[in-house]
Amino acid sequence: MINILILSAGTRDKVVQYFKEALAGKGKVIATDCSPYAPAIYEADEYVLVPRITEPGYLDKILEICREKQITGVLSLIDPELSLLADNKERFLEVGTVPIVPDAKQVDICFHKYAMYEACKALGFATGRCFLDRKEFYHAVENGELTYPVFVKPESGSASLDIHMAQDQETVEFLCSREDGLMIQEFMNGQEYGADVYIDMLSGEVVSIFVKKKLKMRAGETDKAESFQEEKLFALITDFVKKMGFRGIIDIDLFEIDGKWYISEVNPRFGGGYPHAWACGVRVPEMIVRNLEGQTNVPEIGNYPVGKIMMKYNEIMVR
Repeated sequence: MINILILSAGTRDKVVQYFKEALAGKGKVIATDCSPYAPAIYEADEYVLVPRITEPGYLDKILEICREKQITGVLSLIDPELSLLADNKERFLEVGTVPIVPDAKQVDICFHKYAMYEACKALGFATGRCFLDRKEFYHAVENGELTYPVFVKPESGSASLDIHMAQDQETVEFLCSREDGLMIQEFMNGQEYGADVYIDMLSGEVVSIFVKKKLKMRAGETDKAESFQEEKLFALITDFVKKMGFRGIIDIDLFEIDGKWYISEVNPRFGGGYPHAWACGVRVPEMIVRNLEGQTNVPEIGNYPVGKIMMKYNEIMVR
């Protein structure tokens, strides 16, 4: 029996539904959240209300659920919890549960934007320039290496929070004077894309890539998108992912500028736009279940239709 635990399910109803379909009677999907008003928990076979992730004893509670429910694999749908899973991988393995998340080193790089910038640069992948030192940034502007506008954002963080565009030095100074831990990032004026990528947890091979052209964003998430393919991009993503050492499910943001691809950010989890991939036949939850059964996956890169449009809309649950 394969039992899946989805942590902090929140409003991600579709992901819970997909895992139930992927299991097809082989086991159960158990969901958790700290709120009884998280609709996704009611889509699961079972749910457990848990403390907030920041409360003492949270990890022990999750490990207790894994033991009692005989959980085979555990994943989270929120960023702050991914480090918790990665950092405590051995504790989960001790109770027979596989954390479906990249290793702690890769997760840490993903959540520190300057570290990701340095990793891309060291491996030879194009990415927008980033600066922690304002003087270094101003010097680059004076030398004509880049121009305004630029983004001023927290060096660590997620969900596009506290990101501001600065059109001049005065604005950069004002923003950086208000808080510490900020970074200045080059504005990439090009078409944005997103890639849902699955790296087989057993073989380490990239077995699935789904690319979407982002047509509209809302609150940091893809609101409307179109399925897209390019062999050159598939090769770039495969090379990047293997050199970075990722495993499991990741979501990559990229830009295309004048025919050149730039890597922007990586989220080591299911991205908010993953339902687009599922609707186009890219069934990552089925691949995860196969891995948990001890089977490697056959690569299916680019095995989906082009030009399929995803349009998000609101639904409600009444209980």
